[in-house]
Amino acid sequence: MEKTVSESRIEQVYQIRPEHLNGAGRLFGGKLMEWIDELAALVGIRHSQHNVITASVDNLRFIRGAYQSDLIVLIGRITYVGNTSMEVRVDTYIESFEGIRKPINRAYLTLVAVDKAGNPVKVPGLIVQTESERAEWEAGIRRCSMRRQRKEEGF
Repeated sequence: MEKTVSESRIEQVYQIRPEHLNGAGRLFGGKLMEWIDELAALVGIRHSQHNVITASVDNLRFIRGAYQSDLIVLIGRITYVGNTSMEVRVDTYIESFEGIRKPINRAYLTLVAVDKAGNPVKVPGLIVQTESERAEWEAGIRRCSMRRQRKEEGF
């Protein structure tokens, strides 16, 4: 059974608290990575209807900092699927009190769906409905190929 991108899309909002800050008073990158990984896993679970494991994180790029009391919005969606793996894009924004969002991070994660014994299982196909979804799918094919090449090179 195939699924659309929108069927597994998730948006999550956090407010930065003192315990989320690093020594420089900015959102700790490790905390953001935790939130990204958690959101990507939920997207993968929704799509595959199985538990998932994170196989890789690509292109974790920090664009700007975030500070105490900032609202952080993470949006995750499936961009590409293989046989047992799924690529999830997570975009992170700071949202002002007026609702204006500024990007602070974009990450691509590869997740593998697993059964109760931890063995990989087949995931549903992905129905791409828009031009932007099709562009992400095509880019996902290239990213998947680059991941395979890096793996072969031991990177």
